[in-house]
Amino acid sequence: MKRKQYNNDFKKTIVELYRSGTSVGDLHREYDVSEVTIYNWIKALSPVEGGDGLTPKDIAEIQKENLRLQQEVDILKKAMVIFARK
Repeated sequence: MKRKQYNNDFKKTIVELYRSGTSVGDLHREYDVSEVTIYNWIKALSPVEGGDGLTPKDIAEIQKENLRLQQEVDILKKAMVIFARK
C-alpha cells in the first residue's frame, strides 16, 4: 500500500477549512484524508500558545539550529584553548 503525499498548500487549506467551521469528519469524507492525519496537521500548523505565532514545527527547527550553534561555540572554545597554549 502506497502512502499518499500531500503538499503544504493542501495541508494549510484543510486546516483553514477546519478553523472556518468545517468538521474533521466532513473534511475526511470530502477530501479522502484520514481523520488522524487531519488532526496531526491541525496540531502541527496551529500556533503554540504564548509562542508569538510559532508552530511546533517552527519551534523544533529553532531548537535544532540552537543546538548546532551551541556545538559550534563549544568547538571554537576548545580551539581557542589549543591555540592559546602555543
